[in-house]
Amino acid sequence: MIRLSIQQVASATGAQVLCEGAADVAGEVVIDSRAVAPGGMFVAFAGERVDGNAYLASAASAGAAAVVASAEPAEKDLEAARAAGCAVLRAEADDCEEFLLRLARSWREMHPDWLVAAVTGSVGKTTTKEMLAAGFGSQRRCHATRGNLNNLIGGPLTVLSTPEDAEVVVCELGMNHPHEIDRLAAACQPALAAITNVGTSHIGLLGSRENIARAKAEIVSGMRDHGGLPRTLALTSSGDFTPFIEEGFARPAGVDVMRVGSGAGDDVRALGVTLDDEGRATVDIACADGWRRSARLTVPGRAAADDLLLAVALIWRAGLDRDLAVDAIEAMPATSMRLDVREAPSGARVIDDSYNAAPASMASSLDVLASMACAGRRVAVLGEMGELGDEAPRLHGYVGAYAAAKGVDLLVLVGDALADEMAEAARTMGLSEDAIERFGTVEDAVRVIGPVLAEGDLVLVKASRAAGLDNFVRGVLDR
Repeated sequence: MIRLSIQQVASATGAQVLCEGAADVAGEVVIDSRAVAPGGMFVAFAGERVDGNAYLASAASAGAAAVVASAEPAEKDLEAARAAGCAVLRAEADDCEEFLLRLARSWREMHPDWLVAAVTGSVGKTTTKEMLAAGFGSQRRCHATRGNLNNLIGGPLTVLSTPEDAEVVVCELGMNHPHEIDRLAAACQPALAAITNVGTSHIGLLGSRENIARAKAEIVSGMRDHGGLPRTLALTSSGDFTPFIEEGFARPAGVDVMRVGSGAGDDVRALGVTLDDEGRATVDIACADGWRRSARLTVPGRAAADDLLLAVALIWRAGLDRDLAVDAIEAMPATSMRLDVREAPSGARVIDDSYNAAPASMASSLDVLASMACAGRRVAVLGEMGELGDEAPRLHGYVGAYAAAKGVDLLVLVGDALADEMAEAARTMGLSEDAIERFGTVEDAVRVIGPVLAEGDLVLVKASRAAGLDNFVRGVLDR
């Protein structure tokens, strides 16, 4: 929650005060009028489906100390606000996104004692963020990004929802376009940061993997020293863009770099990684100062080992007890819709990874499917991936070919032309026609595939969020 006068809010954001309120803001900043609590602030985004400006009066009557409009408020809304003692501001240029970013930056600067750690990357940033939150939280009062609210709205809301007595803030920073990480980093001002990897997510919007690397490296621009703790960026040594980011962005900015991986010169090393029958990794970790530890993760997949190394690097740099931190990371529950293994009434086990997808994460999830013990069939239910632009047909083909190479028993593809690309590539790699099922809708896939899943089957469900494969998971689990 924040505690600011209306004039402080206006000064920080450039917003115009249309109506003075009766009290300072002392509560949560929300963008859903239904979530307004007494003393809080409602920011009215004019969305494609819902115009928040239509709810200014209801937010005022719910006890908001201030409402922020993104259009000229109606006189009846101003009257309702005055009657409720609620201040009304209008965002500069009607840009509520920029309003939130500026307000978050100001609130962050008012709390220099917060140690902020930020994570970005194409794949694995949510898992790394959760590991950091668990590790820091084992020893410090820690606040972290909820779910994956990591965009230009969710990022500042994370900062603005941080309790004033927090000691550590862990922020996940996502992006679709250049300069978005710049703006998020300026709002949260991390001393510690990690870039998990550079993949092909959003390549359709950025044009190349080098441009994606540049966009991820923008995190350096907002980094600030924290007392005697130098700015530190953790990178995976195996990443093909790691030298590019280190030499082109971190070093010139005076940011220390810690490398993690399996190389002899890495600051944090994985001496060995083994997977159990459930695909969960046990990682033998060694740090350059001689500290060693074995960690058994609850998150399935080999890729989680790299996320762990990044988290250990930043926790070590912060001077915390690594053993306590790893104990907490080992106890982490699975994140909903991210490699969450659940059992259907049929006895089939469903690996729910339906939240989002990119080519690299598709491959990683197929690795998990192949590595877990399975008494029946290995079934991959895959949907289309978004934001790949002109590269979409080729990259979907790679996924189809990889699924065939991993030896799935049944490949279920949901979607349109891009699902066809996956099917054709799988056939080219030798997967038989009998092992490929194509559906145009999730509902059809549930209707046909749901009844034939049996005890012992292992089913991976993976696609971009827009594909709606979470509905496939629900349809199978509710049978």
